[in-house]
Amino acid sequence: MSPVTAIAHVRAPTAPGATAGSSQARAPDFLSTLDHALSRVSDAQRQAGEATRAVASGAPGASLEKALVASDRAKVAWNATVAVRNELVNAYDTVKNMPV
Repeated sequence: MSPVTAIAHVRAPTAPGATAGSSQARAPDFLSTLDHALSRVSDAQRQAGEATRAVASGAPGASLEKALVASDRAKVAWNATVAVRNELVNAYDTVKNMPV
């Protein structure tokens, strides 16, 4: 039996107390969690860009303070994203270098 067929029958874990056919919601998978997080980072960057453009064009209601706060939020979100990416790469390298 090949390793691929050996893991083909493995199922994702379900919520405690849930059975295979139950209607309880399953925890979100890693990909959907990552996609949601990246969408939030993208939204923060978009909002920062809009706030900066509003200040630069002199739009009514736009303030430099709001633009700076939005820019800082986007910067923190981006730095956190890069830190998570670095940790994932380090974890991958660790697993990749494990002896078989």
